[in-house]
Amino acid sequence: MVFKIQDFELKIFRIVSEAAHELGYPAYVVGGYVRDRLLARPSKDMDIVCVGNGIELAEKVAAKLRPMPRVAVYSRFGTAMLKHNDMEIEFVGARRESYRQDSRKPSVEEGTLEDDQNRRDFTINALAVSLNEGDFGSIIDPFDGLQHLEEKLLKTPLEPGKTFSDDPLRMMRAIRFATQLDFKIDEITLQGIARFKQRINIVSYERITGELNKIILCDQPSVGFKLLFNTGLLHIIFPEMAALQGVEVRNGKGHKDNFYHTLQVLDNLCRKTDDLWLRWAAILHDIAKPPTKRYFPDQGWTFHGHEALGAAMTPRIFSRLKLPMDHKMKYVQKLVQLHLRPISLTKENITDSAIRRLLFDAGDDIDDLMLLCEADITSKNPEKVKGYLENYELVRQRLKEVEEKDHLRNWQPPVSGEEIMSTFGIPPGREVGVIKNAIRDAILDGIIENTHASAHAFMLEKGKELGLNQA
Repeated sequence: MVFKIQDFELKIFRIVSEAAHELGYPAYVVGGYVRDRLLARPSKDMDIVCVGNGIELAEKVAAKLRPMPRVAVYSRFGTAMLKHNDMEIEFVGARRESYRQDSRKPSVEEGTLEDDQNRRDFTINALAVSLNEGDFGSIIDPFDGLQHLEEKLLKTPLEPGKTFSDDPLRMMRAIRFATQLDFKIDEITLQGIARFKQRINIVSYERITGELNKIILCDQPSVGFKLLFNTGLLHIIFPEMAALQGVEVRNGKGHKDNFYHTLQVLDNLCRKTDDLWLRWAAILHDIAKPPTKRYFPDQGWTFHGHEALGAAMTPRIFSRLKLPMDHKMKYVQKLVQLHLRPISLTKENITDSAIRRLLFDAGDDIDDLMLLCEADITSKNPEKVKGYLENYELVRQRLKEVEEKDHLRNWQPPVSGEEIMSTFGIPPGREVGVIKNAIRDAILDGIIENTHASAHAFMLEKGKELGLNQA
């Protein structure tokens, strides 16, 4: 079969072909670029394999391109990379690899194209397109990858145990590709993941989480998480999430399965946003339900305090998964902590004070919090869903009205600690904190306006109560 080469590809393919011919190296486009082009998916990464020195080929190609790109050389891996017309092109010499049981670092030797295709993760990624004069543009498909593309099937080119033992991250990649491409995993390959799942323990969390984030960024991440759970990988890499699964029944009373509920919330949210960290908030919003679960004969099952404990668990989970411990973690933690608050505001006769306090606590993240809360509606009763959404729309309206009146989003105190100290001639200490907190609460409770004049007058009154005199 011949690969249909687009005009924009022909120029670079011809240059690579010419350079490879001059060096005497057979050359091929391989892997994901071929797969994505056949699936009509965009791709900005191209891998070139040559039977020879990949670094030499990269430098030869770069010399023929205009403007001449810089070649980044990775001698340790025998690879080189250049950028041309928004395309990242990586060059490597064909190789064969062998692994020890206790390591995922291979012993690498020069090899043939066949050797290189054998070491690929899946048949659809083992496809190659020839850039050689005799068969330019022909597809080399030793493992029926083209048929598997048609069948939307993921299958390892070799026995799954060998493929996954060589690089256990391929188990995560199988699940990621199945989720991204809407493919099925071949049954023997799927069984191989379950059988060799413990091998994932030798892979760094940075690499594991890289694949996990790609799953989370898919249109329907629940597909990937169900595969992770069913194969047992989730229990190893993210046990807190696996622990959400299951329903306990006592005296005929059960609770919902919080694992599948979380997946539904995540999928609901993904229809509204592609923000990775908001999606992480959906994943973690009920993460503390297992440790907070209690049964009371008169009430049934409760999960009191799961939002506070979930917020406390968030930094530990982020740290272990090597996720960023900066403002992104704080953002997720805040949404987990606050995710029940808007629900309480759907009740009747909610005061402006309660609205102000939510605005104060959520700040600029209030809109994301409302998206999370709306996604948290997973009832199968359409009338209930309609009612909940209408209630949240009323909350949104109240939030807007109070914000326009009181300007509390990302609130800063109208009277600073420095002003309090200079007014009363006091050093930093307890009294300053007492007055600042009193001003904040008075504004949030609607006792005084959110202005400097009102806050200053209130500060003077509070100072008198504390026995302070103006300096």
